[in-house]
Amino acid sequence: MTDNIWSYRPSSGHRGGTDLSGFKVQATDGHIGKVDKHSDEVGAAYLVVDTGVWILGKHVLLPSGTIAQIDAAAKTLYINRTKDEIKNAPEFDKEKHAADPGFHQRIGNYYSSPHT
Repeated sequence: MTDNIWSYRPSSGHRGGTDLSGFKVQATDGHIGKVDKHSDEVGAAYLVVDTGVWILGKHVLLPSGTIAQIDAAAKTLYINRTKDEIKNAPEFDKEKHAADPGFHQRIGNYYSSPHT
């Protein structure tokens, strides 16, 4: 599943070329932040989410396959993960991790594994 985790689900409502920056991000159990940056790269699409003060300003990388639904009118993304799953994900540092395939593999494995 790590390959598919980096692609938008057909049911998410994603349309190529849509700027998701600034969209609110909702986990299954509540608001977690806003999209700071995103990529539509085929097979490597992701979101960088700024969690703001919620978890002390942490940035997290979310593979596009974690998006359950996009509500363009409300500028909101619904993620099929809990706040704790996102909070416990490895922190994203754009200076170190943006072009690091090892970090992307780690994130893909993290979000592809069940969390209890």
